[in-house]
This record gives sequence, structure tokens and C-alpha cells, in this order.
Amino acid sequence: MIFITGGAGFIGSNFVLDWLAQNDEPVINFDKLTYAGNINNLASVRQDPRHIFVQGDIGDTAQVAALLAQYKPRAIVHFAAESHVDRSIHGPAAFVETNVNGTFGLLEAARSYWSALPDTEKAVFRFLHVSTDEVYGTLGPTDAPFTENTQYAPNSPYSASKAASDHLVRSYHHTYGLPTLTTNCSNNYGSYHFPEKLIPLIITNARAGKPLPIYGDGQQVRDWLYVSDHCAAIRRVLEAGKPGEVYNVGGWNEKANLDVVHTLCDILDELDPKATGSYRDQITYVTDRPGHDRRYAIDARKIERELGWKPKETFDTGIRKTVQWYLTNQDWVKDVQSGDYLKWVEKNYEQRQSSVEDKQ
Repeated sequence: MIFITGGAGFIGSNFVLDWLAQNDEPVINFDKLTYAGNINNLASVRQDPRHIFVQGDIGDTAQVAALLAQYKPRAIVHFAAESHVDRSIHGPAAFVETNVNGTFGLLEAARSYWSALPDTEKAVFRFLHVSTDEVYGTLGPTDAPFTENTQYAPNSPYSASKAASDHLVRSYHHTYGLPTLTTNCSNNYGSYHFPEKLIPLIITNARAGKPLPIYGDGQQVRDWLYVSDHCAAIRRVLEAGKPGEVYNVGGWNEKANLDVVHTLCDILDELDPKATGSYRDQITYVTDRPGHDRRYAIDARKIERELGWKPKETFDTGIRKTVQWYLTNQDWVKDVQSGDYLKWVEKNYEQRQSSVEDKQ
């Protein structure tokens, strides 16, 4: 059995679904169910006895400790995190609380549990921490991609909080011997992605006839990783990664944000055309976010060389699957778009649009 935190979020829920589709080992899915944690992501395994869902906070060390003692997992896979850069700019305290203090509490519970295991179980236990390439900062247009040895230089409250959590995980390995593994991934996309992030936001706004907001000039470059490829990488690191090591996970798909939006519009024009015109007509430029990193790129050669993993999807194949999923799952989209999500999008993007208009 494995213990998963944040397993109702975007990447976490995809991991749970992929895990249960490929083997019979049960999972304890521990999630706080904040705005980004959607239990409906897991509807297909709601009655599956291999999926044990528990609502709770990773910062509640007593609850985590009790669950570890009850279920005796062989591994912890830690997805739970606040992850949206814009939200971290508007309200950084939640990011420090969850990503730093929450990870600390989880590590304390894990250390206590692991220390008391029999030697044979202690030897195979793993704590896998899922992190981000944003901890490395930003790259120039011709800079080499991030490696596992790139110096940390986070530029947003979100990335700073994730960097802090990475350092805590590292310290628990070197100080206490806890067998930790850390993965730093590039931008994920795919099914069940919360519609405040670029790709699902563009898809949902396009079909609703709303503006497609582009920060600044839209030339910020990201390395795009299909979520199922990321899940496969995590499974491989959990299976064969060396304790104490870091593995960068990337898709080898560097794309400017504007190019991603153009691609989405073109696929929608093909699969779900408007009555007149193109979805590109809805593109609107808004004020850039403060401190917006210009480029991320992952060098994923270490995980391929040492563990034999590389992505299966190209951006072209993955993005088409993603658009098709959103077109097919409109009930999920409508459910997610209710309540606080709509208020957040209105607050974030209308303020930026007003700022642009004030300058014109």
C-alpha cells in the first residue's frame, strides 16, 4: 500500500487513476479538498476497494501519524501543494502554510513512522516529494536547460515555498537518513486540470465566447509535459530511484505561451468550430504578472539515462488528447466552474484588462 497526499488534485488524481489501472496495490488518498482538490476527478474509482480516500490536512501531524500507523504504507508520494503563481502573488500566506509548514509536518510524521519500522520494511520505504522546475528561476533565450545541479533562484512566492519544501526534504535525508526522492517537473497539462491554468482556461473561455487572456507579449516559454507521462516518471522513480537523489522530469517540448494558445485555437476550430470566424479572434492581451519568469526548460537526461524513462507523448499528440477530453467532459468543466473559481478568474483577469485599458 502507498500513501498519497493531494490525490484529488490535477496531477495527484491522474496518478491515482493510472496507478490503479496498472496494478492492484491499494492507495490511501489523503487530500484537504481545497478549491483545487476535486473528488469528482476520482468518480471512476469511488467504489474501488483499492482506493481509500481520507479528507485531511498534511499539516495535521497527528492525523497523518494515525493513518500511517493504521495502514502501514511502504511509501509516501507527496503531491499536496498550493501551486498557482497568481494566487501566490495575491495571497502568499497559504503557500507558506501548505508548501512549507505542511511539508514539514508530513516529514515529521514520516520520520517517526519510518524510524519505528522493522529493518526489512525500513530498507524499502520511500518518501517521494513532487516538486517543480520553477524553483530554478528563469532562463535566457539561449541558456542551457535546468539540470539537477542548477542553483535554486525562485522568483515568486509559490516557487519560493516549493524551494523551501525541497530543502526540507533534502535535509531529512541527510540529517535523519529518511529515504527521500525528489522530482522537479516542467509544466503539466492533460485531463482534470483546474481551469485557472493556461491550457484549460483557454479551452473553456474559447468555447464560452470569452476573451483568451495572454500575459504581456505571450512569449514566455515553458516546457510542456503530458500528465500521464509525468505519472509514469513518478512510478519509475518510486520503483528504482536512489534515495537522496533528485530527478528532473520534462517533456522536451518548449513552447511560447502564445504559440500554445494558437495551437489550442486551431484544434478547436477543427473539432468544435464557431459559427463564424476563428477562436483566435478572442485573443486579448493583459498586463503581465509581476516577476513573470521568461523561460523554463528541463534537461531530463538523468532520469532517462539512470532509470530508462522518457516521455511518450509529443506536444502535438498530448494537446490534441487534452482538447478532446475537455470537449467530451463538459459536465466536469461546468461543475468546476461554479462558485469560487468564477470569482477568482473575474478578479484576476478583469483587473489586468482594466490596467491595460488605463494605459491605452
